[in-house]
Order: sequence, then C-alpha cells, then structure tokens
Amino acid sequence: MKDAKRPHMPLKTERLEDPGLNLTSMMDVVFLLLIFFMVGSRFNEDKERQLDVQLPTVSAAQPLTDPPDELVINVYRDGKILLGSTAKTLPELIQELERARKKFSDQAVVIRGEGEGKYQAVVDVLVACHKAKIKHFSLATVIKSN
Repeated sequence: MKDAKRPHMPLKTERLEDPGLNLTSMMDVVFLLLIFFMVGSRFNEDKERQLDVQLPTVSAAQPLTDPPDELVINVYRDGKILLGSTAKTLPELIQELERARKKFSDQAVVIRGEGEGKYQAVVDVLVACHKAKIKHFSLATVIKSN
C-alpha cells in the first residue's frame, strides 16, 4: 500500500528532437563579409584611377620574352669549331659567348664533340665557356641501343 500513496512520476513518451547545428547565423556573417570585401575592392580601384601621376618613360626597354635557345657548338675530329653553322676560332668563340651572355645572363650552351675526335678540342671549348662566364653548358651524347 505504500506504493499507492507515493506520487507517480510521469514518463515522457514523445520523441526528443535530434541534435543539430544551426548554420543560419554563420551564413549571415559570411554573406556580410563577402559584400564588405566586394565593396572595399571597388573603392580601391577608384582610388588608383584618381591619382594624377605621370609614369616614367624608358627608351631602351626590352620585352619580356622566353629565354633564348641554347647555343650549339660542334667540335669536329680535326679540331674545327662551329658555332651554329659558322666556323670560329677560340678567341672568336669566346667573344660570341660573352656577347650572348651579356644579352641573357643564363645563356645555355650544348657542346657536341665527335666521339673519335681530339679530347683537347672539347676541353678548349669548355675553357672558352668558362672564360665567357657561361654557367650552363652540357656535353651532348647519344644513347647506344643494344
């Protein structure tokens, strides 16, 4: 009988809401920031156009271009040296390489020496590259297939 006098606690039988994240406030803030930056960038463009600045002029401007192709030096078996298709002596070769380096500081050179040729002639061309302060040079080879 003690149970009859005790008050009963009602049990909730309805379903509880699923926990969720309300993103409405965050979306409002992002939208306002987007509008702020869009309007702010428009004002910056207008300010740049209003400045009365006379820009400097140049007489010897060089266009921005890709680096030039590498210079090809052929060294023949008999010691003859060709820069491109023109025969050169070592002093002439040094002058041409210096001229090319002054136009473009990273001028590259490919040295093609004959396999059966004099090694001294190839070394002379390497020394010419060093004297002309050419930093990027390579020796061309052919991969032999078996």
